[in-house]
Amino acid sequence: MPAIGAYIIGDEILSGRRQDKHLTALIDILGERGLQLGWCQYLGDDREQQAAAYARSLQTDDIVFSFGGIGATPDDQSRQAFALAAGVPLLQHPEGIRELEAQFGAEAWPNRVRMVEFPQGARLIPNPVNRVPGFSWQHHHFVPGFPNMAWPMVRWVLAQVYPDLHAPRQQTRSFLCHDARESVLLPLMEQFVARYPALRLSSLPHSIDPQQPKPPVIEFGVTGPAAEADAACEWLKAALRAEGYRLS
Repeated sequence: MPAIGAYIIGDEILSGRRQDKHLTALIDILGERGLQLGWCQYLGDDREQQAAAYARSLQTDDIVFSFGGIGATPDDQSRQAFALAAGVPLLQHPEGIRELEAQFGAEAWPNRVRMVEFPQGARLIPNPVNRVPGFSWQHHHFVPGFPNMAWPMVRWVLAQVYPDLHAPRQQTRSFLCHDARESVLLPLMEQFVARYPALRLSSLPHSIDPQQPKPPVIEFGVTGPAAEADAACEWLKAALRAEGYRLS
């Protein structure tokens, strides 16, 4: 199962002028197939910075979705950055030109056609809203920053390029362990990880107000396919009860 990653592009997100919505949407879209996002990185509108990031992910087998930065205005640098990272030129994509001409007629020229100058070897990702396509290059997939365009395009990529990429739906089972400290329970947590290497264990201490001291509480979570998560969670509960902890 390859890792799945995301780049989310734009100075406006890093500055706080816009709030990112792509991260949670991509997590939900992948979750429909039982898949999980392995990593995510936010990048500004800087060609060299983006090129360095793309160069790193090109060295892996990861499936990568890149949101934003593929327009034709001066702040859009993702097409150029990826071509630089891949070591290929930008070329006008003939099928992309046909899409733009079908949508905009003569007004596709001379400026809109710059939006289909893609890295040599790119494949189109159809845009269901305005027919301005994104593109794929190997396992990197570039979609616009507009959510109403980007999210259907991501679904299209998954359906058309990775039709068989599914995993058992992940479930998280959680419970509270009262009057517990992580430093004391580290050996037990390490034992759990060794026993259930395919599952994910999370340990979240509840914050304690120093003005109103309370007994420490840890929220444990076990994530994985439902049956495995249930069995592992029961093992962890039994081990904690055997140590004398109260659970809820």
